[in-house]
Amino acid sequence: MLFDLRGRGRRRTVQVIYVGLAALLGIGLIGFGIGGGFGSGGLLNAANNNEGSGGAGFSGEIKKYNKVVARQPNNVAAWEKLINAQLHEAGNEGYVTQTGQVTSKGRALYSQISQSWRRYLALNPRTPNPELAQRMVAVYGEEGLNQPSNAVQVLQIVVAARPTSKALYAQLAVFAYKSHNVRVGDLASAKAIALASPSERARLKTELAEVKKRPNGESTATTSPSPTTSPSTTK
Repeated sequence: MLFDLRGRGRRRTVQVIYVGLAALLGIGLIGFGIGGGFGSGGLLNAANNNEGSGGAGFSGEIKKYNKVVARQPNNVAAWEKLINAQLHEAGNEGYVTQTGQVTSKGRALYSQISQSWRRYLALNPRTPNPELAQRMVAVYGEEGLNQPSNAVQVLQIVVAARPTSKALYAQLAVFAYKSHNVRVGDLASAKAIALASPSERARLKTELAEVKKRPNGESTATTSPSPTTSPSTTK
């Protein structure tokens, strides 16, 4: 791991950066869809593009692997398959709206996925599955369970597997600052800036510094209200 996993822990600035980072991350990252932010069902729907939209198959897979892990609680591969099925199921109707918002039923499933993920990590797999970890960002993101500390943990697994991704390091920095883990945020921010092209560095440095200063997107006295800051119009 590149960073300490034990560190503790929308408005306008964070949301703007989330949209930008989502656009950067969307191409070529398994399990991610754009348009709904990091935590929306839209991210998980992307994983269903090759699977069809029928939830029954995923429900059956969930039941199947729940039985397997009940019999074999130390079966790492079975936990991975269970989490994969749960993530696919989370993109189906009833768990997300047509606009990609996670429903109460979806949040309940996200909680189950999180429990499965924690059980999986407790087995200390030699190399935690980076593709599953990447998809777990949606579960822990702002529109999911909104648990930035857990998002930091899964992103550290992802950046260990993709150490040259500027976008992933920037995303890690954002979540680290949101969880008040300044040390990890600073390390990830510096790495993201170093990986950025010369033309991008100044803007990225400014944006990440703003998130560090106001991790929850608090407005300041000099900030004028704007319709674009409404949560219903920005993500």
